[in-house]
Parts: sequence; C-alpha cells; structure tokens
Amino acid sequence: MNWQGKTVGYALTGSHCTLEEVMPQIKRFVDAGARVIPIVSNTVMTTDTRFGKSADWQQMLKDITGQEIISTIVDAEPLGPSKLLDVMVIAPCTGNTTSKLANAMTESPVLMAAKAQMRNLRPLVLAISTNDGLGLNAMNIAKLLITKNIYFVPYGQDAPGAKPNSLVARMDLIMEACEAALEGKQLQPMIIERFQY
Repeated sequence: MNWQGKTVGYALTGSHCTLEEVMPQIKRFVDAGARVIPIVSNTVMTTDTRFGKSADWQQMLKDITGQEIISTIVDAEPLGPSKLLDVMVIAPCTGNTTSKLANAMTESPVLMAAKAQMRNLRPLVLAISTNDGLGLNAMNIAKLLITKNIYFVPYGQDAPGAKPNSLVARMDLIMEACEAALEGKQLQPMIIERFQY
C-alpha cells in the first residue's frame, strides 16, 4: 500500500510494558511516507514506570514523527471537524481504554480522538493489551467487535499459564491491520496464538 499522503493518528495508552514494542511500528509508518500524529493518554503523559520515564517516551514520539503530541481533550477534539486522520490506531489499547470506548466514555485525549474518528466513519484500529481480555473486559471487546469501522490487530493469549485472562495483540501487524482497515476489511486471522509454547 502507498502511504504517501496518508495521515495516521497513532494513540498510545498506559500499557507501559508495551511502549518499547510499538515505537518501531510508528517508525514503519513514517518510513513508508505517512504523516503520523501522536496522541497519548493522560497516563502515558504523566507516569514514570520501571519501563521508562514519561518525558523519554514523549521525546521519542516527537523524534520519530516530527510532530507535536496531542495530549489534551481540547487538542484532540478538532480531529473530528478537520477530518485529518485517514486511519487511527490505538496501540497499545489497555483494558481501561477498551472499556471506556465500548461504553461511550470520552474522558481522555485518546478517547476524544477515537470519538472524532468514529464520527467521520473512518477506520479505528485497536491493538489490545489487557490482563482481563477474557475476564470482565470480554464483553467490551465483543461490543467493539461488532461496531462499524472498528478493526482489531490480531491478538491472542500472551501468557495462558500465568495470566489466563490476558490478551495482547501482535504489534508487528499494526501496519498490515491498518492497511486492511482502509479497505474496509478485518485482517485475518484475527484470533491467533500470540506465542508458541
């Protein structure tokens, strides 16, 4: 697919252990010629963890994309009227974000951007990373699975022995899932074996 002239909204939420894994995927879009607009949740914007400091992740996003980060609801709202984004991806998409999105709650920059994208009937791609995907969040994922213009990066259990309810997307398939979504298709197979045992 030709990404020249395409604008990708790339949103990150607080699955901090996954941030390092998704940064190369953002660079793939940039290297392919897309303009990437970074969007972050309040958690990513303010929380330092053992996986890295917030300021360092922010700087990395700016360095990769060459764009300012959308980090407030006010800054995310114009994405609707402007129809700026050809496709938006939330990766990683936490259980918290999944739950709120499925229940029409708009209390973060990422959720406002997602609402704006859905308003424009344009594709929204989710790369889930949640410890309760087969627990309480299963019903929220199910709601999103049948929602028009929402697509999923293929996902599976990442640690069925230690965390049987945990689901994580194959982050290396983010671009391919977005390409399929732009054609109105769900990348298949959607449910995969996340790791070989």
